[in-house]
Amino acid sequence: MSDKLLAFDTSTEHLSVAVRHGDRVLAHSGVGGAQASSTLLPLIRQLLADAGLALAELDAIVFGRGPGSFTGLRTACSVAQGLAFGAKVPLLPVDTLLAVADEARHAFGAQRVVAVLDARMDQLYAAHYDFDTAGPFGGDPEPLLLAPEALEVPAGWALAGNAFTAYGPRLATATARHEVLPTAVAMLRLAPALLAAGRTVPAAQAWPLYVRDKVAQTTEERAAIKAAAAAVAVPPSPV
Repeated sequence: MSDKLLAFDTSTEHLSVAVRHGDRVLAHSGVGGAQASSTLLPLIRQLLADAGLALAELDAIVFGRGPGSFTGLRTACSVAQGLAFGAKVPLLPVDTLLAVADEARHAFGAQRVVAVLDARMDQLYAAHYDFDTAGPFGGDPEPLLLAPEALEVPAGWALAGNAFTAYGPRLATATARHEVLPTAVAMLRLAPALLAAGRTVPAAQAWPLYVRDKVAQTTEERAAIKAAAAAVAVPPSPV
């Protein structure tokens, strides 16, 4: 069963949180970036309370693992770890580019999507998702890091993401361009299939997906995330 889920994403300048309780979905979006570390936990507490759920009742905690802002990814992983350690709830990491592609599919009916996120430093994170032929995860492509001009968009595919303001004229022509972000609601839509595929991880393995320069998470980074997770207060059960 996967009808009691918490999802959140802090990989961009926007923060997104959502809770599913049966057929009911409660969601909040707002300013992320540097503010995410201070606002994420209060929002989680509020949404869980509004949904009438205690943290320990959740079937899973879903979080955006990246690629994206390093600071935002560390925030998401730290909070996910802290909550999961305290409540003994499994974690479900979701690629942010997959969430972008699913948002374009849901909102605009796009079935073949090149998902792009602004990686700063004159680069993009990108991945090609073909929901028509490759199943619910669009083929599970490895994310790329590349210059805007280097991005290939196959004929008939849509572009989706947040890179058009910064790089629009430099991007290849596409059937359509959809300005979308990785949302917690998209992650809730993806969660049942990901859970069925056995994609959950223990709290100790809630690691960011870094792409720039193939940066692997170091032992020191993992220790820092674990220390941050230990400092996260578990939201109280709704009264």
